[in-house]
This record gives sequence, structure tokens and C-alpha cells, in this order.
Amino acid sequence: MIAKMNVLAIASALAIVAAQPAFAQNATNDDEKRPATISVMGEGEAAIAPDMAIVTLTVVREAETAREALTASNQAMDEVLAAMRAAEIADRDLQTSNFAIQPQYVYPDGDSQPQQPRITGYEASNTLTVRLRDLEKLGGLLDEAVTLGVNQGGNIIFTNDDPSTTLNEARRDAVGDARERAEILAEAAGVELGRILSIDEQTMMPQPIPMARMEARSFDAAAAVPVATGENAYRITVTMRFEIEEGTAE
Repeated sequence: MIAKMNVLAIASALAIVAAQPAFAQNATNDDEKRPATISVMGEGEAAIAPDMAIVTLTVVREAETAREALTASNQAMDEVLAAMRAAEIADRDLQTSNFAIQPQYVYPDGDSQPQQPRITGYEASNTLTVRLRDLEKLGGLLDEAVTLGVNQGGNIIFTNDDPSTTLNEARRDAVGDARERAEILAEAAGVELGRILSIDEQTMMPQPIPMARMEARSFDAAAAVPVATGENAYRITVTMRFEIEEGTAE
């Protein structure tokens, strides 16, 4: 019985030893099958004038009671909404983006006995986000909004309704830039550039540039607000992986 077990153990050991070269050979073959590659990044940028502005307009009212503050805020915002619609701004481009009612406190001066803060009134705020598709109306719209009671706001974002054509232009530039870099690397390394194995894209949209905070006392009711729209730059970054072939690049 013991002799039989020894024979089995020896046979198993021989099988393992015999299999090891096969495993090593398979691993070597896998390495040989993996193509040599070059990975590069390319950048592209295209600019376009904005055709739309996103504006936030906030009405803030204070009163002794929450009800009074809310009523005053509602009345002012109703007038602002009416003015927006009179300017032919569609309802789909008008959206309430924030609403709040909060108490206003006074904190007594410190003395020997700490005292609780006391409510002195309430503040109601209502924020309207407007998508304006006719930029020629922007200056006059801001002026009228302040005249009607908007006393807080800013964050005018100039954007594009459909930037797809500009983005595609930036994509082409990014791919061309990446291919040129890959060709330079291949030439310097003395190899030939092969087929594309992968392409990854990263899009960078224009960053919002908020305008100065606006308050009612800052505007002359007789003049529209001066506005400069500039251009929006769209940036695309691509990462491309090329197969390379050994040999002298032409």
C-alpha cells in the first residue's frame, strides 16, 4: 500500500514538472501576441459667439411677518414675470430656481446672562432663471428687471443652444493633433505607425463667467445695462493608442 502511494506521488510530481514548460511557453506566446503601442494625447479648440444667455434674477423682501414678506415678494416677482413674457420670452425659458423664507435675528450684546437671539422680522426671496435667446434684449431686460424690483442677482452665463458643429470642429483638430504627435514619436523611435487601437475623448465646456452682483441702487433707470458677450471656447482632448510595427519609419 505504501509502495503504491509512493508511485502515485512520484507520478504526480512528474506531471507537474512536465506541465511547467508548457505554462511558461503559453505565457511567452501571449507576450509575443501583444502588439507594441504608442499612446498620445491631442487637443483641439474651436470658438463661437454665444447665442443665448442664462440670467438669474432674485427678488428679496423683508417685513415684520412671514406673510407680509411673502406677499411683497410675490407681487414683485409677478411683475417681473409679466415683463419677461411681454418681451416674448417663452414659458419654457422661465424657471423658478430658488425660493426661501427665513427669520431675521438680532443677537443681544453679551452680558453676565446669555440671551437667546430675537426674531425681528422675516425675509422672503424668490429667484427666477431666464434663458434669453435674443441677446440684443439683454441690457434692456436687466434694466427693466431692476426697475420692477429685482434687487439681487448676477451670474449671467453666455452659452450656445446647439454647439455640436463647433464641438465637431474641435474634435477634428484634437484627432489631427494626436495623430501628428504619434507620427513624430514613431519617426523618432524608428518604427512605423500602425492601426488605431482606441480613442478616448474628454470635453471641456466653457466655464461660466459671472457678471458683477447687481442691486437696484447700482442702476440708472434711464440707461440699459452695457453687456459684452465675447466668445465661447470649446476644448476637446483625445487619447489615442496606435499599434506600432518594428522597422525604419520613412
